[in-house]
Amino acid sequence: MNLKRYKQNLRIEGNKVISYTTNVAKIEGQNLIQLGWWSVTTQKHINYVARELNLNLIKTNTYQ
Repeated sequence: MNLKRYKQNLRIEGNKVISYTTNVAKIEGQNLIQLGWWSVTTQKHINYVARELNLNLIKTNTYQ
């Protein structure tokens, strides 16, 4: 999936949100499940995807 911003460092592959080379979140239905705590830049990526796709952001404490 192509996104308007952060094209070089952010992409969606299937239901995975990839920031740089790391899987940082997954899409499940209308939810975006954040997989752990990330840097400020990566958090911007996650928040952006949630807004662009109109998903509810759910933060977890563990990487799944």
